[in-house]
Amino acid sequence: MVIVSVTPEIGLDDGYTYAGGLGVLEADKFYAMARLNKPYVVITLLYNNGYVDYVFSNDNNPVPMPQRQPRSFMSKLTPSGYLRVTMKDTEVYVKVLEYRFNNARVVFLSPQSPRWAYELVDRLYIENDLESKFYKYVLLAKGAAEYIRARVGLRNVDVIDLQEAYTAMLPLVLPLPPQRYRIIIHTPGPWGHPSFPAELFRREFGYRFFEDPVILTELGLSMSGEVIVVSRKMRDVVSRVIPHHMHKVKAITNGVDSARWVDGRVLKAFNEGKLTVEGLAGIKQEMAKELESYLSRYKPGLRIGDSITIAWIRRLTRYKRPDFVVRFIEENPQRDGIVFVLGGKPHPYDEWGLAMMRRFRELANKYSNVVYIPDYDVGVAKFVLPRIRLMLFTPFPGWEASGTSFMKTSMNGAPTLSSRDGAVPELIMDGVNGWLFGVDERCLIDIGSDPRANDINEKEYAEFSYKLNQIIQLYYNNRDEYWKVAVNAVNTFMNKADIVGVLKQYYKF
Repeated sequence: MVIVSVTPEIGLDDGYTYAGGLGVLEADKFYAMARLNKPYVVITLLYNNGYVDYVFSNDNNPVPMPQRQPRSFMSKLTPSGYLRVTMKDTEVYVKVLEYRFNNARVVFLSPQSPRWAYELVDRLYIENDLESKFYKYVLLAKGAAEYIRARVGLRNVDVIDLQEAYTAMLPLVLPLPPQRYRIIIHTPGPWGHPSFPAELFRREFGYRFFEDPVILTELGLSMSGEVIVVSRKMRDVVSRVIPHHMHKVKAITNGVDSARWVDGRVLKAFNEGKLTVEGLAGIKQEMAKELESYLSRYKPGLRIGDSITIAWIRRLTRYKRPDFVVRFIEENPQRDGIVFVLGGKPHPYDEWGLAMMRRFRELANKYSNVVYIPDYDVGVAKFVLPRIRLMLFTPFPGWEASGTSFMKTSMNGAPTLSSRDGAVPELIMDGVNGWLFGVDERCLIDIGSDPRANDINEKEYAEFSYKLNQIIQLYYNNRDEYWKVAVNAVNTFMNKADIVGVLKQYYKF
């Protein structure tokens, strides 16, 4: 029996078909299922110009640029014929390309004609208007339905996993018993729960919904037999948002693919039972030299040596609180023995994120011990994350569904200073395998308008700053204790956060 996963993005080692954590997670699942030789089909769209890259103007403003799909990626896709679907009462021709690995494959749907259909997949998560956004996901639903019918066969399908609400129109065009569908909610934030005018559904599908607008998440929740959220804390958070669906909600905490993300030296020592304080310290010293060489492309003349490298690297958006590290750097300028590695990019319509991108670049230009990586992607992450010494994970409490960047660094012996959000409360013990700050809030507080948000931010920043200074002192005054925390991090996360264990919970093999 075949497992089918439908997703708006996937972050493979090649190509630009992802924007952030969801895509990287789905790729981790794909690679792990392929190595396990499981029959696994991922269906997504092929975006002609990827997501977004940035260049900076002379006055330090980030300018969004398209990401043309590289030839090296396109050459790895195997053409697999065409599908025909009907949209806007017009026949749309969809080219099928497959990325194959053992018994698993990623199916990319690429509309060829008419022109308006081709233009729907110009960019990931970037559209000119609401109707174009609606039809982008109609295309994913109808293309996936036709591929499943014609190429997989309904009798051969074990389960169809709908990754995030963008895929929730599939049950409208491929009606199956609810137990054949599961919807996985990857974020409590509003951006993951789009809504569209009921009139668009009437025109395209003939349905006359009572609700207007129609919320895709509610559609997916209603038509799926099971709902999965990606951490235990997230289950508590969503219980205040979808109480009428909680009878079918379960938590399966995210993980990461250790074979993909863990440095071979660390992996070998762990697998052989030879991971020691002295051994890990030696490996990380080698890594520091490699990181210094790599980061010199962003900061010529950078010297790391024995410095503690502290990283804040992920998608730039308000709830992840990149302003915490900005504030700390400004309050502690040019401290000896510390190198800050900043990375990430925002959605091009996110003015707050764009402003923070400018601040990151200004700090890198101002201070010799700050490096900014504006083109942060999977390839950069696979090199940088294993080689840092400390990860900063700072989401506003209640807003992070799970988070996986801290899992990747912890597996590589770089522990995390984290707020108590996402999957963190399940995995990090303060002072044992990482460090914690802040409160474990389990409801969604509007960070833009609720006056409590500013109070929480101020209190949590004070604790964050205090804890970070303590960790820096520990690193320089009691190095063995620091490495003990790092070794504990490797042992904890390798045993509890590997994606194979997650997949066993999903698919019961």
